[in-house]
Amino acid sequence: MTDPLLTETREDEKTAAWWRQAAVYQIYPRSFADANGDGLGDIPGIVSRVDYLAQLGIDAVWLSPFYPSALADGGYDVADYRDVDPRLGTLEDFDAMVAALHERGIRVVVDIVPNHTSDLHEWFQEALAAGRGSDARERYIFRDGEGPDGAEPPTDWGAAFGGPAWERVEDGQWYLHSFATEQPDLNWDHPEVRADFLKTLRFWSDRGVDGFRIDVAHMLTKDLTEPLPSRAELELLDRSSGRHPLADRDEVHEIYAEWRKVFNEYDPPRTAVAEAWVETPERRAKYASAEGLGQAFNFDLLVADFDADQFLRIIADNLEQARATGSSTTWVLSNHDVTRHATRYGLPPLGGRPGKQGVEWVEAGGPEDELDRARGARRANAATLLLLGLPGSTYLYQGEELGLHEVAAISAEQRQDPSFFRGASFDGLGRDGCRVPLPWTASGSSFGFGADGAHLPQPAWFAEHAVDVEAADPSSTLSLYRDALRLRHLLQAEEALVWTDTGRADVLRFARPNGWEIVTNFGEEPFDLAADAANVVLSSLALDGQLLPGEATAWIAPA
Repeated sequence: MTDPLLTETREDEKTAAWWRQAAVYQIYPRSFADANGDGLGDIPGIVSRVDYLAQLGIDAVWLSPFYPSALADGGYDVADYRDVDPRLGTLEDFDAMVAALHERGIRVVVDIVPNHTSDLHEWFQEALAAGRGSDARERYIFRDGEGPDGAEPPTDWGAAFGGPAWERVEDGQWYLHSFATEQPDLNWDHPEVRADFLKTLRFWSDRGVDGFRIDVAHMLTKDLTEPLPSRAELELLDRSSGRHPLADRDEVHEIYAEWRKVFNEYDPPRTAVAEAWVETPERRAKYASAEGLGQAFNFDLLVADFDADQFLRIIADNLEQARATGSSTTWVLSNHDVTRHATRYGLPPLGGRPGKQGVEWVEAGGPEDELDRARGARRANAATLLLLGLPGSTYLYQGEELGLHEVAAISAEQRQDPSFFRGASFDGLGRDGCRVPLPWTASGSSFGFGADGAHLPQPAWFAEHAVDVEAADPSSTLSLYRDALRLRHLLQAEEALVWTDTGRADVLRFARPNGWEIVTNFGEEPFDLAADAANVVLSSLALDGQLLPGEATAWIAPA
């Protein structure tokens, strides 16, 4: 007879650790669904689609910023961390959304942007008004300029979105902005900054938020002891020592240890995942510490080709990191910052070249003769099924379940990404192409996104990927995702796997502890599953007898 106390304990532990093998769906709120017809997605729009999310079978949603913002960086310029942008709704709307998602067993993760605020934030406006040497300016990073009249910036550093990293204010001082001019960096040595973010974490946790995604988690603490290094000197400094002046400093983890204490005040504890672009796996592991944020994004597959060797290395490395930290690893193929993976996989491989796949194609205007859309979609589905079979959590980006490609045909007048206007080389024409509003219906205004157009242009080919079209097609990408997410709960087991030799370098195969097996054929030649073909319960392409086609993945249930 089962001990009821033991069963209850296991259920409590399972609830507390829901994030370890969750399927998390990223919503970019301004491009998900528009309830009031103003062309901009909103919180009531999300509420109107909660049944869709439940039918998809996800465990949680992650909301990109929905806070008051001038949209200098798509909402990542936050003017008020404890409110909802009035164009997107109200706090009451947010509460209704959380309740609706929770009723359907879907947890809620929200973005926290701690490195910088909007220049419209009350603190920054206070700093501008207070003037030089004021306490208000100490919350940010202000410096006097160089030269006889201070007309030159304190350093020649560049901002991530292009241009200089310093901006001069009326009284002649300069403030640091690592990203857009409208995003002044906070001074995390200031106790008020630290205390205010603890207040923010509690504010949203008290409203039922289950976890947090931490934007640029590696950049909060800085050593700005003068003399400040030049840009050339910065580039020569070791980024893996924990002592770089601007990024991934060891003392940032003191902040996250404080945050962990707040997370653990709740039952179950609130979760967190770090967006931490660091140099080594060991550095990333620090963010995933149980004493800190608990989990960190693994972005390795964002810059990998559809290639068995690369996938094998990345999977093995990240599972080893997870074992070393006691965390669970994360898998992601697309998000709001990169070219959609259906498009990346339809382009010629990077082949080890540096850079982000798809950037050059978008810059060239998205020439169709360079993109094999069918192959990209085929590979994308195969890669997604592989990831969903792995131990750890998988982060899905809105629209990938529809097989959406990147939208390249966006004119300069229609673009919104600050990296486009500032000429940042790392993003080419910017990230707007993966942020185009979703198609819900094959016809109608903005393909059902809203009643009166969309804030970014939707191409005509969106019609064939609309939710109402794909929901009615059992062979669609949406149907594949729904089937996979339903079956995924059955294949989940202890966070481990065992690799099986397939006799082919282009075919990967592994087994989970409960006997489920995943086979991915990265090559073009079919792979013989032999007797196991009878137990295939899901495949990204239909089997030909017992043959798994090329560029396909199959899930094999225990006999």
